Amino acid sequence: MANIKSQIKRNRQSEKRRIHNRNLRGAARTAITAARAAFSENDPETKEAVIKAISTLDKAAEKGVIHPNNASRRKGRLMKRLAAFIANPPVVEEVASKKKKKAA
Repeated sequence: MANIKSQIKRNRQSEKRRIHNRNLRGAARTAITAARAAFSENDPETKEAVIKAISTLDKAAEKGVIHPNNASRRKGRLMKRLAAFIANPPVVEEVASKKKKKAA
């Protein structure tokens, strides 16, 4: 443990920043996970989930929690997946409704 005043203060500051950064980084991870889940569930709110994830990544990069290139790379992956999702929307619901009609 430090016994120099300035180092004690620096340790306090570091701990505050670590907790703050951890919260921001965790929020970004959660938003990305939610966006990925929206893709796999064919959720109609997928675009909103991706926009929220991108916003969260931008905030984390702006505050220096993650590197700007890291945020850009993750945003690019999400946007590429969203473009493919919009271009070829899944037809899972139609298949399910056809099965129900055959059973009836």
